[in-house]
Parts: sequence; structure tokens; C-alpha cells
Amino acid sequence: MKRLLITILTLVAVFLVNCSGSAQQQKKNVLVFLVDDLGYYDLSMNGSKLYETPNVDKLAEKGINFTNAYVSHPRCVPSRYSIQTGKFPARAQIPGGKDNKLTNDDISIGQAFKNHGYRTFFAGKWHLGKNEQDWPQNKGYDVNKGGCSAGAPISYFFPYNESKSKNQGKHKKIVGLDGGKPGEYLTDRLTDETIKFINESDGPFFAMLSHYSVHTPFQAPKEIVAKYRKKLKSLYFEGPDYIMKDGQTKMHQDNVVYAAMIETVDKSLGAIVKALEDKGILENTIIVFTSDHGGLSNRGVNSTRKLATSNLPLRAGKGHVYEGGVKVPFIIYAKGIDARSECRQVTVNTDIYPTLLDLCGLPLMPGQHLDGMSMKPFLQTDKTVDRMLYWHSPRGRPKQTGDHDCSAIRKGDLKLIDYYKEDRIELYDLKKDPYESENLATSEVKIAKKFKKQLVEWKKKINAVE
Repeated sequence: MKRLLITILTLVAVFLVNCSGSAQQQKKNVLVFLVDDLGYYDLSMNGSKLYETPNVDKLAEKGINFTNAYVSHPRCVPSRYSIQTGKFPARAQIPGGKDNKLTNDDISIGQAFKNHGYRTFFAGKWHLGKNEQDWPQNKGYDVNKGGCSAGAPISYFFPYNESKSKNQGKHKKIVGLDGGKPGEYLTDRLTDETIKFINESDGPFFAMLSHYSVHTPFQAPKEIVAKYRKKLKSLYFEGPDYIMKDGQTKMHQDNVVYAAMIETVDKSLGAIVKALEDKGILENTIIVFTSDHGGLSNRGVNSTRKLATSNLPLRAGKGHVYEGGVKVPFIIYAKGIDARSECRQVTVNTDIYPTLLDLCGLPLMPGQHLDGMSMKPFLQTDKTVDRMLYWHSPRGRPKQTGDHDCSAIRKGDLKLIDYYKEDRIELYDLKKDPYESENLATSEVKIAKKFKKQLVEWKKKINAVE
């Protein structure tokens, strides 16, 4: 009898272990591939004549391409706060408050996955918090490679914290990427670190590769720059290089170094997808590709700052709440979801948090991702729903990027921008006028008044900084 009981208990134990192992294998891996300052039209699939992004294009073909994707703010820190928390940054008074970091009540998306048994990884630009206690390794990520307070590298070539020319030594130092070889390129280094993590992972993982590229300074391998310098000679652009609108607006995509930087990022994506294929886990991995805001296309009226790109036909770019500043590429690849090429549902980067939890079969956290909604229901349907989006930008940079303090609200196809310090409002119908050229504020007075009231009430409710 005793032997029979032992045998039964052994079989039960084996069964439980096998079940546990099976469940572990079925958990989806997650890779978030975030590019800094990449505009919606900075991809060859969206019509760029100069930039080449075959790997991004391929991911879009095999996945879901969101054509109405937005960020919560047109600058780095606030946008990244939203990705990590699922909240609009104005809730934490970012920007404009005392701290530009996750609060003690915030649970990062990395921590959420870690709580469910995932090994978590972060590489690249974090830019949230001045001190180590606020960086990825203390906010839910098991491994951190280069995530710190730095918003851009001093140099894209190793050693990354030594300036290679004048006016490039103002950024904070990148912590945790020592031990490189002279001439090593930062984008390649972060790619290698990510692949190493993938290859060393046995169980499910959540990885975020947050490239410093394509943020300034403009630096790229010489041979790739030479390729685009040659290609540029074959292109013809009509009209002036700049026009005086929203500060100064760059009219052409003709920065060859920037083009080379985009290629290095695209190659990074290709290398990581290959690593997932080689390990046999691509089909069990969800990939998100996106940017933190629109491309750097505008500068102050009297500025001589070199600009990266043109976001045309969208209006303006980084720093502005016009479409060029807040509309971004957003692609989700997930095996088992039939590629539909495009999804028209309006989404914002606060949605990344609940969407990935939902796609992985993990419980949502509505008390955390307050301003996010899962996109899972929209991945295989043409149905869309209207939603309210808010932007609040109380720290305009008119001399740097030509933008001014303002707030904005979008409901359905209508979008209102309130330049509250100037007592000036603008209203656009994005369906009829996606390029924001016809201000309807004087012809649609009732709608404008209603939207502004809702915007003011929202800012008051969340205690936004003005």
C-alpha cells in the first residue's frame, strides 16, 4: 500500500511538472522595438524616396500596421512615461513638474510582466529620472543596458561619452555600456546586447530595445553615409528647403547622415528577427515597432539648428501637437493573428501596456494603465470606436523647435488645439483635413467651445501643470 501511494504521488508530481513546463512554453515572448525621433513618413513603406527600411516594411506586411497611431506627447520624456505606465504624462505633471520620472505608485510595464514570471530586459534610452534608483534595474527590469538619465549619446561611436566634435558634449553620460571597442557603433552595440539576452533566455521574456537613434547628434558609419550621399544626387526636390511656418519647417528629406542612421536601425530590427528565427521562437514572440514622437523637422525662427527630416504632408514635427509631432509608425507582429495589412483604429502609446498584457493572456491592470485600452479586439476586425485623446504641453520651446505652450483634445475626427497663454484656439477635421490647414474654430464656434470646456475640465481633474 505504501509503495502504491508513493507511485501515485510520483506520477502526480511528474504530471504537475509537465503541465507547468507546458504552460511556461506557451507564454508569449515580447519585444518592444522603440526608435527615438522617427517620423511617420521616415519609412520607405510610407513613401520616403531617400530612406530605406526593408525590415520594417516586411514586419508590417506580416503584422498589423496601425495607420492612426499617436503618442501622448511630442517629446521624449513624457512619451516614454506613457509607454512605461499606460498613463497620460500630464497626470504626473510631466513635463513641468518637479520630477520627470515614474512615481512611487507607478508599476512599469516591465514590472507587470516580471510579476507574471517573465525575465525582463531593457536596453538603450530610458531618460526617466536623474538618479539610479529611478532607472530600469530598479523599475522592474532584471537587466539594464545603457538605460539612465541620458537623453542622447555624446557620441554614437565608442567611447560613447567622449565628444568627437564641438557642441556634442552637453548630453549626460550613458551608464552601463563600458567595455566596447573603439569605433563600435551604439545602435549595433544595443542590438548585440539584445540578441545576447534573447539567446541566454530559457523561459518567457519581456524585452524593450529603446534605441538612442535616430536622435541627434547626426552620426553614422561612413560607408552607409556615402551610399545615401550618392543616392541623394539622383533625387530632385521642388521648392524651397524651408518655409516660415510653425517656426521654420524643413521641406525635404535630404539629410544623408540621418538616412544612414535610419538604415542602421532597420538593420537592427532585421538582426533581431533573425535571432528569434534562429532560436526557433519567432512564432512565439510578439513584436511591437514604434517611435516616441514625430521627426525633428522644425526649429525657431532665428535658429540655425540642423534638422533631421521632413514630416510632410503632415504639419510640423517634434515638439508640436500638430499631426507631424504626434502621429507615429506603430506595427504589431503576433503569430496567430492574420495579417490584415492595416488597422484604422485610433491608438495612442498608452495602449501598448494593456495591449501586450491582453495578447499574452495576462490580466489587465485598469488601475495602472488608466489612459490605455487594449488593441487586441481591433486586430482582426474593421470595426473602430471613437475615443477621447488629450495632449498637454506646458513647456513649449519656441526658440528650439518653434512650438508654444498649448493643450489639445481629439474626439472622433475633430481635434482642438488651445494656445491658452495666447487666448487662441484652432479646430481641425482630421478626416477631411489631415494636414491641419483649415482652422474651423470661427465657423464651428459651438463645437470649439464645447471641446475647450472638456479640455479645461480634464486638466483641472488631473491637476495638470500650467
